[in-house]
Amino acid sequence: MDKLIAQERSVHSYSGLVSAVFGLALVLGSVAVVYWSQSVAGGITALAMDLGASWVFGGLYMLQPNQAALLMLFGSYRGTDRSEGLRWSNPFYVKKKMSLRAHNFNSEKLKVNDLRGNPIEIAAAIVWRVQDTARASFDVEDFERYVLTQSEAAVRHLASSFAYDNLHESDHSGKIETTLRSGAEVVGAALRAELQARFALAGIHVIDAKLTHLAYAPEIAGTMLRRQQAEAVVAARSKIVEGAVGMVELALNGLSERGLVNLDDERKAAMVSNLLVVLCSDHDATPVVNTGTLYN
Repeated sequence: MDKLIAQERSVHSYSGLVSAVFGLALVLGSVAVVYWSQSVAGGITALAMDLGASWVFGGLYMLQPNQAALLMLFGSYRGTDRSEGLRWSNPFYVKKKMSLRAHNFNSEKLKVNDLRGNPIEIAAAIVWRVQDTARASFDVEDFERYVLTQSEAAVRHLASSFAYDNLHESDHSGKIETTLRSGAEVVGAALRAELQARFALAGIHVIDAKLTHLAYAPEIAGTMLRRQQAEAVVAARSKIVEGAVGMVELALNGLSERGLVNLDDERKAAMVSNLLVVLCSDHDATPVVNTGTLYN
């Protein structure tokens, strides 16, 4: 990061209402002097009062809530006034007003590669405000354009730092991988931290930043959808098999504990096979009445 050149400092201003009343009094006094005095001295006095009124009115300016004015004197930065309402300062000061309100925008959908090289589409909503008016004015050429450009760079870097989704449940260390799709809080915090680092030069504070759009690029979206569907089917089948094994175990233990039937290993194997087929099948089981024995 380059060395910061400017830094905001406060400047004292005076009540504009009091100054306006004083200026109006000078104008009325000038009129009274001209009316009551017909001498050259009276004319000079009236002229001096008019010049004083012009000086007073020339220094008036108004600031709304969450608005600041940078005061410049012959190209030199004198300070920033954040006082709201009607204010007065040196008429020779150039007053450059700047909004301190929160700004927000949605970045464009960017096509980038994630950590694994898969092309994805990504966009973010960013909320920011000017924190240091001097840096925003003097350290960058156009702070609003600077925010847009740096936001795009930050979103691109974020997308390349995380994978879109987990290809495996965990890495080799057994730790669950943080991805763009599943780690919303971690990803959002990383985005805010990077934006704040990039905006520091311009005196911008990041209030919030979140991803608003995340999808695979169209050319691989169909393939990735089929992969996700396959993973969902495998996960569902695993759950079904796990439940079926538990039910079979419960059935065998119940028969054994109650002494309803004595099953040797072959009969147990047949029963387990039949129960698993019934419980794991996609279709309703068709009952078959066996009138013989397992050994016939």
